[in-house]
Amino acid sequence: MNPSSRRRFVGQLVVAGSAVVATRSFAQAGAHVDEADEQAVTLGYRHDTTKVDAKKYPKHAATQHCASCSFWQGKPNDAWAGCAMFGRKHVANAGWCQVWAKAPG
Repeated sequence: MNPSSRRRFVGQLVVAGSAVVATRSFAQAGAHVDEADEQAVTLGYRHDTTKVDAKKYPKHAATQHCASCSFWQGKPNDAWAGCAMFGRKHVANAGWCQVWAKAPG
């Protein structure tokens, strides 16, 4: 193998390795919960707490949102983060579902 072929080969390895890391990072970020998913419908999940049906969910309050819930798995300012109720899928910071429980503290 001559030096230019070796450099090309090493360069291709670096590019391939970067692609794998980028793919894993995206996969770890998690897909967003679809409001039409069966589990989301069952839990009454909405991406926007202001769009929750007050008649159907009378215990809902406009001040309740996913980022203030004990099941929220992100930082307070994250736009989307994991939720214990939805496995690997992410919910919106401003979202809500009927199992909302005030985070301690």
